[in-house]
Amino acid sequence: MPAGRATMRWRHWGIVISFVLLVLAPIGAVATYLYAVAVDQYASTTGFTVRQNESGAATDVLGGLAAFTSGGGGGQADADILFEYIVSQELVLRLNERLDLVGHYSAPHDIDPIFSLDPDTTIEGLVDHWQRIVRISYSQSSGLMELRVLAFDPEMARTIAQAIIEESQNLVNALNATARDDAMRFAEQDLAAALIRLREAREALTAFRTRTQIVDPESDLQGRMGVLNNLQQQLAEALIENDLLGENTANPNDPRLRQSAQRIDVIRDRIARERENFTQADAQVGGEDYPTLIAEFEGFVVDREFAEESYRAALTALDLARTNTTRQSRYLAVFIQPTFPELAQFPRREVILGLATLFLVLGWSILALVFYSIRDRR
Repeated sequence: MPAGRATMRWRHWGIVISFVLLVLAPIGAVATYLYAVAVDQYASTTGFTVRQNESGAATDVLGGLAAFTSGGGGGQADADILFEYIVSQELVLRLNERLDLVGHYSAPHDIDPIFSLDPDTTIEGLVDHWQRIVRISYSQSSGLMELRVLAFDPEMARTIAQAIIEESQNLVNALNATARDDAMRFAEQDLAAALIRLREAREALTAFRTRTQIVDPESDLQGRMGVLNNLQQQLAEALIENDLLGENTANPNDPRLRQSAQRIDVIRDRIARERENFTQADAQVGGEDYPTLIAEFEGFVVDREFAEESYRAALTALDLARTNTTRQSRYLAVFIQPTFPELAQFPRREVILGLATLFLVLGWSILALVFYSIRDRR
């Protein structure tokens, strides 16, 4: 038996009516608003990055002191700071005072309330709108930033982009000034500490020499040992001469033997006195022996030499810091000057209409599937 001709039932009419109400009507409303109501917006593009001065002074080879005195945190950190500054409330307030952002973006509010700003908005509302009109493309690997600024007037778009560059340059200059001030302050503090350390080391060495009455214990000991060694050598020579003289003469009362024996006694007596001087010297310096005195003296000398090296390094760092105060260690490099738009490319009507159509059709399809699923379970 042949099937009868299909006819439209109430559920079919319901699907058609729902498609018209939920899809076609909203699409028509969106299209009408976009093409008949929405005000054209112009986009100005600019690009920049934060660069550091790579040229160094001739004294930069001294242990990396120039890197310290430049106060550098790296171009990467500066670019991160600048990115956060561009989206901050502080920059929005500054530009609003300069260019009256609220007045410009709220001008077409009566005509286009969706893409414009409420005239009675708060600073938080202005910052939220700022996120919509300023789009930042930032690459952390290269530090490059590209900005797109939207405005209802092409000249205003370029003016805002130029103002962002100027405020960013002011921020970079402030970072420069802060880094230079910090470098000078730290260098002066280090120099003052090094000077105090050097003074204390020299005073300690002077106190040691005053207490022991010895300028250099090692030299003093070498001098005393030289005298003893010389006396010991003379004593050995005198003993040999006396033995030779005794073998060559048969008269025990020979005056030459008495003179030789007298000379030996004198040398021995001098050696005994020199050895006593060692003990007396130890007593004069508080009973300390020479090894202890030498170890203490060498400690003072090492402290003084280290203090002198630290003082020279701190003085060099201060000179470098003073040199860097006249140099721009970081600067804003603009690789794309703010462009002047001739064609209004925003709002992107085709893109918005296409997305609205897609989501409306998807939403209607889901509702239709839900409807038929409930109907089939009855």
